[in-house]
Amino acid sequence: MTQDPTQPGDALEVLLGTPGHRESLRHLAELPAREGQRAPWPAWAAPELVAGYRSRGVSEPWVHQVEAAEHVHAGRHTALATGTGSGKSLAAWLPALSAILAGTERGGSVARMRRRPTVLYLSPTKALAADQLSALHELLGAGGLRSDIRAATCDGDTAPEERDWVRAHADVVLTNPDFLHFSLLPGHERWDRMLRGLRYIVIDECHAYRGVLGAHVALVLRRLLRVARHLGAAPVVIAASATTGEPAATLARLIAVPVGDVAAVTRDTAPQGRRRIALWEPAPLEGVADPGALEDLRHDGADDPWATLTGVPDDLPRRSATTESAELLTDLVAAGRRTLAFVRSRVGVETVAALTAESLRERGAQVPTAPGLAGVPGVTGAVAAYRGGYLPEERRALERGLRRGDLLGLATTNALELGVDVSGLDAVLISGWPGTRVSFWQQAGRAGRAGADGVAVLIASANPLDTYLVHHPEAILEEAVEATTFDPTNTYVLGPHLCAAAAEVPLTEADLPLFDLPDTTLLEALTARGLLRRRPAGWFWNHARPERPSRLTSLRGSTNAGVQIVEGETGTVLGTVDGGRADAVVHPGAVYVHQGATFVVDQLDEHAALVHRDAVEHRTMATVDHHASLLGVTHRAQWGPVTWATGPVEVTSQVTGFDVRRPPSMEILGSHPLEMPVRTLPTRGVWWSAPEDVLREETGLAPGDLPGALHAAEHAAIGVLPLLATCDRWDIGGLSTALHPDTGMPTVIVHDGYPGGAGFAERGFDAAARWIEATFGAIASCRCAHGCPRCVYSPKCGNGNSPLDKAGALAVLRFLREVTPP
Repeated sequence: MTQDPTQPGDALEVLLGTPGHRESLRHLAELPAREGQRAPWPAWAAPELVAGYRSRGVSEPWVHQVEAAEHVHAGRHTALATGTGSGKSLAAWLPALSAILAGTERGGSVARMRRRPTVLYLSPTKALAADQLSALHELLGAGGLRSDIRAATCDGDTAPEERDWVRAHADVVLTNPDFLHFSLLPGHERWDRMLRGLRYIVIDECHAYRGVLGAHVALVLRRLLRVARHLGAAPVVIAASATTGEPAATLARLIAVPVGDVAAVTRDTAPQGRRRIALWEPAPLEGVADPGALEDLRHDGADDPWATLTGVPDDLPRRSATTESAELLTDLVAAGRRTLAFVRSRVGVETVAALTAESLRERGAQVPTAPGLAGVPGVTGAVAAYRGGYLPEERRALERGLRRGDLLGLATTNALELGVDVSGLDAVLISGWPGTRVSFWQQAGRAGRAGADGVAVLIASANPLDTYLVHHPEAILEEAVEATTFDPTNTYVLGPHLCAAAAEVPLTEADLPLFDLPDTTLLEALTARGLLRRRPAGWFWNHARPERPSRLTSLRGSTNAGVQIVEGETGTVLGTVDGGRADAVVHPGAVYVHQGATFVVDQLDEHAALVHRDAVEHRTMATVDHHASLLGVTHRAQWGPVTWATGPVEVTSQVTGFDVRRPPSMEILGSHPLEMPVRTLPTRGVWWSAPEDVLREETGLAPGDLPGALHAAEHAAIGVLPLLATCDRWDIGGLSTALHPDTGMPTVIVHDGYPGGAGFAERGFDAAARWIEATFGAIASCRCAHGCPRCVYSPKCGNGNSPLDKAGALAVLRFLREVTPP
């Protein structure tokens, strides 16, 4: 679909042409266009593949593609970290498919066929694997190779008969780490043919594997390499990533090899059109209720019942990022500009799409119906939503519609951040900071792909970090992207994988370095718990146990089983919630929102929450009592009277009641007590403490003012830490107290939200000075009088965001800045 020539020729002009929008633009940066640099095809590349690429318009590859492909062909583990749309796939497929063709002899013996080279491709999402398979089939078809190389996806959705075919015949298997963990590795005997011939492992979008997920995936990959080596294979690993910090070190840590064994290719030589980055602060509310405010403050990525702020204070001056995104998307679609709007939550995605469609109807905009999308529910025009939870065929139809230009506007979660090939977009809207610079540049890179110009707009949400960033653009534009943080030595993560590995091939002391084990202590502990059995040949899984070892853990960061949300009358499963959060979000009396319908929870146990449908007007929010015990100090720093430390922390929490609130003001209508179980989280934290008399003297705060000041500083610090660590505010937690029993002083603690920790607290300790400076800047940049969601209010505070003292927090943080060494 082409642009309307009567409209302004530039997406940014469209946005700034609306009255009042120019005041929302806080900063505009221009990244100049760049010409591409090509290189000859490698001499070893299969001629049929080269012909296939040429027929698809690739006359010669880019220099970085050839550089990476040469490393891979030479047998080196390779990390390729270049920008969105730079053609990273070619660097992997060229050597991998050439190896399959070189190792194929038609009419050969069965033994030779068992040694035929195979390739395993791993994707963080099913959508990306499906997209890669489609592109791979097109390439093979163009080169006349569809009968020579057999490629197929295999995941949890694959039918049993299709899996049998893949195991028996596929040369290239596209899957995900979850399938490896739960199916392929536990049944590796049935995958003997593929694993014996495994020549290459392609890890796509490897920057997505951070925190606890990254630790799990690292251990799955180590188990995969261990089984492959046991069967005589020595696969080369290729990791494709967005531009990220320390790519070689990340891959080395994922697969447990010395960093010197990994070749890194980071210079992007693909062409790039002019790209402009706009930092945008939503317009003032002007006293009008904001229809997107509630969704904007909802728990990122969740469809949970209610995880919003406790209220919108009177001095909140600006509209929500959700509503602003919908208005900007409306402007762009009405002007014929193809736009992708990234939204943090599934509910937010639906809200942006619905508000945009409604606004277009109200304006009478002549937006054509998207052809080929009649079968997708809710898609009646050229605007749609895209998120997890849709049927696979619906997602594929939406992806095709976006590629063809049938869809002018698509609101999406970060599902379309990861590699799905979408080019020719005029603009990208990013509703709220996506968590890391890696993700920001990955999303922004969707604008102006294939060498065209594009505009990316970051719309600040109600978050201290967003406030800081739109007023400090250098923190985005002049800082290097983050290195991926994960810790595979976390015993809460490592223990279950050792059990799974022992079931695959018995563990021996020779395996200790592969799993970063200094000695056999953890294996002996697992044996004492009855999970493993020690024999002269090594450690074996205890097959007398009823569970499968792969079911001891989930790769997605929780050791708690998911709780299903079930409609009592019909037995319909509406969704699931992590067991560790169930007490707070689906307790008896909680309101659960699903596809716009409201349900009330009647009963909760460890497996399910029973609900009934009820069109209630109110919402609920749990009250949670938190405590944290400091169990030791791993590292300590003394800055004058202030002590910084990091170490193991035990966090206990208990839901003690819930408030009933009326949206949109979220005023409290009533409170109800609850007696939910006490939950314990052993994790790691970072904290600072200072003597009370020093703190009061230096800040001028009265004793009664300290709790509110520390509480507000804690909230802002949690909101800002993602600037320094590859985490999201929902990956971490915290608490503050004017007298902590373990320090005997006022103390602020920030801790990882996962058992055993995820590495985020340690990153905060290492960057403490920058962290404090950025936290102070986030609060000082906010123009509210007494505190709001953009500075010191938290969307997950279990104490009702009370007490909070914005001025006191600034005084405390100013003092910390003064004692911080340069």
